[in-house]
Amino acid sequence: MFDRKRRWLIVAIAISVALAGCAPSVPAVVKAAEVSSNKPRVDPTSADESAIPSLVEGNTRLALDLYRTLFNAAENQFASPYSISLALAMTYAGARNETAAEMARTLHWMSVDDLPAAFNALDLLLRSRGQDLTKDERFRLNIANAIWGQQGFGFQDEFLDTLAQYYNSGLRLLDFSHSPDAARKVINQWVEEQTEDKIKDLLPEGSIDSLVRMVLTNAIYFNAAWQYPFDQQATHDGVFHRLDGSTVTVPLMHQSELLGYAAGPGYQAVELPYVGGDLSMLILLPDEGTFADWAKKLDADTLAGIVGSLEHQQVQLSLPRFSFDSEVQLKAALQKLGMSQPFTAEADFSGMTGRRDLFIDDVYHKAFVAVDESGTEAAAATAVVMRLSGMPLEPVAVTVDRPFLFLIRDTGTGAVLFLGHVVNPAQS
Repeated sequence: MFDRKRRWLIVAIAISVALAGCAPSVPAVVKAAEVSSNKPRVDPTSADESAIPSLVEGNTRLALDLYRTLFNAAENQFASPYSISLALAMTYAGARNETAAEMARTLHWMSVDDLPAAFNALDLLLRSRGQDLTKDERFRLNIANAIWGQQGFGFQDEFLDTLAQYYNSGLRLLDFSHSPDAARKVINQWVEEQTEDKIKDLLPEGSIDSLVRMVLTNAIYFNAAWQYPFDQQATHDGVFHRLDGSTVTVPLMHQSELLGYAAGPGYQAVELPYVGGDLSMLILLPDEGTFADWAKKLDADTLAGIVGSLEHQQVQLSLPRFSFDSEVQLKAALQKLGMSQPFTAEADFSGMTGRRDLFIDDVYHKAFVAVDESGTEAAAATAVVMRLSGMPLEPVAVTVDRPFLFLIRDTGTGAVLFLGHVVNPAQS
C-alpha cells in the first residue's frame, strides 16, 4: 500500500505536525520504516456521496473566509483551500469536545464522526477525474496522504484506523526525538519529489525539534492542458493596469472561443475548461477601480450565484501569462475566524494520543501556480504544527488587463481546489 502511495504525485501538500514528549538531541540515523493500520480503505456509501455537496459548500465558505481575512492587494496571492481543508480535517479526526466543536463552527464542517466518510467520497471522486483521457491529453490530478510518526511512540488505534480507512494514509516511522533535523529533511525531500520540486523547504529550519511526535502529510498534484489552448503566435505584449495606477508590460494570450460567461453589477466572469471538462479555471474580473472592495466582499453565496449564471457565449479573451508562488501563516486568520481553543493549552486532541497534551502551534501554507498558452500547473503545501500543552450571441471582449481573481474548481462538485488573485503578472 505504501509503495503505491509513494508513486503518487501531488499539488497541494497538507501537513499537520503533532508534538509531544521531550528527549535529548543526539546524532542518529533517520529511517522511515512503514507500518499500517489493518483497516482497509472504506468504499463510500450512497449516504456518503450525498454528503459531498454539504462538504463542498463548507469548504468553499472556509476558502472565501480565509481569502477575505488574508486579503493583501499589494501582492499576488494563491493558495489551495482543498489542501488546507484536508490537512485540518486529518487534525480534526483527533479533536474532541469543545475543540472539535470550535473547529467545526469555524471550518463550516459536519460532525467529527461524519466528516471522514464525506471527505473519503469526495477524494475518490476527484481521483476519478481524467481517467478516460488518453496519455496524449495532459491531465493529472493526483492526491496522496501519509503520516510520519515517532518510533516507539503510542498513537490511538482509532485515530490511525480513521486515517487509513477514510484518508488512505499509513504511518511512516522517523526518529524525531534523537534526529529532528534529519527527519525534517526526509519529509521535505518527499515533499519536493511529490511536487516535482515546486515546493521546497516546506518545513523550515527549526520547525522540527525533539518534541515532534507526528507529521500528517497530504499531497495533491495538478497539471492540465486547456480544452481550448491559446495559440502561442497570438501572444504579444500588452499593458496591465496595477492598483496604484501604474502599468506594466506583460505577455497577453489571446483566443476567441465558446466559453462560460457571466456579467453582473461590477464584474465579468469567464470559465476556461481544462481538457476533459471536469475541471476549469474561473476568472472573476471586477470593474476598473473596484478590485479591492469587490474582492473583499466575495462570499460563497455570491460565488454560487456567479457560477449559476454562467452561459456559453463566444468570448474574445485576452489573459496574461503568469507564474508565481505564495506563502502565508494561517494561525492569526483562523483565530480571527473563531478557531481559538485549538491554539491554546486548553485544546483537546485526545483522539490522537488518548491525552489532552497537544495543541496547534501554527498553520503554514505554500503554493505555486504557472499559467501559459498550453494549460496550468499548480502545487501547494500546508503544515499544521502541534506542540505539547504549554508550548474565475455576439462575441464579448474580456481583456484581463487589471487585477483579477481566479479559481481552479471541480465543475462536477464545485470543489474549489485553488484560489488566488493577480495584481501584477510581472511579479515572480
